[in-house]
Amino acid sequence: MQPDQIVEASLSYPNIDPIAFSLGPLAVHWYGIAYVAGILIGWLYARYLLKQTQLWRGATPPLTQNKLDDFITWSVLGIIIGGRLGYMLFYDLPQLTADPLLIFRIWDGGMSFHGGLLGMITVMILFSHRNRISTWSLFDLIATVTPVGLFFGRIANFINGELWGRVSDVPWAMVFPTGGPLPRHPSQLYEAGLEGLFSLLVLFMLVRFLGTLKKPGLTSSVFICLYALSRIFVEFFRQPDIQLGYLYGGWLTMGMILSLPMLAVGLWGVWFAINRARRYETGTPA
Repeated sequence: MQPDQIVEASLSYPNIDPIAFSLGPLAVHWYGIAYVAGILIGWLYARYLLKQTQLWRGATPPLTQNKLDDFITWSVLGIIIGGRLGYMLFYDLPQLTADPLLIFRIWDGGMSFHGGLLGMITVMILFSHRNRISTWSLFDLIATVTPVGLFFGRIANFINGELWGRVSDVPWAMVFPTGGPLPRHPSQLYEAGLEGLFSLLVLFMLVRFLGTLKKPGLTSSVFICLYALSRIFVEFFRQPDIQLGYLYGGWLTMGMILSLPMLAVGLWGVWFAINRARRYETGTPA
């Protein structure tokens, strides 16, 4: 198929203005709104889960509503600092080495989920130890609501016309403003569907019908597996970052490489949580 034929077969990109609205000199971007929406809705969902005492082992939620409210500030710091630091270290290390101050230029873009995850894990460990909360149960609570933020974040990537996919002739391919003249996979929407909606539904079913929150560490480990598998799958359709390209033989991407150890850790976590819960139920010493 010729390039002009590919273009004719593609869908039109909606070309939404990345700026949602302006308040005088202040421009409010959809990306910022996505972060706020993800955190706000995730917080409300987490509050709902804490009220459902029957979902927790011993009908005892791991923390109070007030403690959850306190954790929001910690989570914002973990996401932003971890996400930015992770992006610069994993995807743009030469630029960071040349100009270390780039790490503070968040408005120029560049956030990594894997870095944000490490940041969140760090603040959850610190917060749980400081407040004498079960770390594993806090992991589970936050993991259950995290797909909400992932969904909004990927939709914001689509609106910004960034992180687009590889050139394709599928009927739903789109020509992105910054992606050249050829249509590409809307991989941001694939990720919104898999990392966001699909993972949210699977975790809800596990929590609601299989009682996974009663087995500390199980829900968060399943989430890690879901994200890793979703990300690895979508990487086959997503264009790798231009400064890195394809790695190790011409088909692996940094997203795949970072997700493989996540999958291994997630599988270990599932095994560990199930076995620990079995010992708890039988009264066997851990």
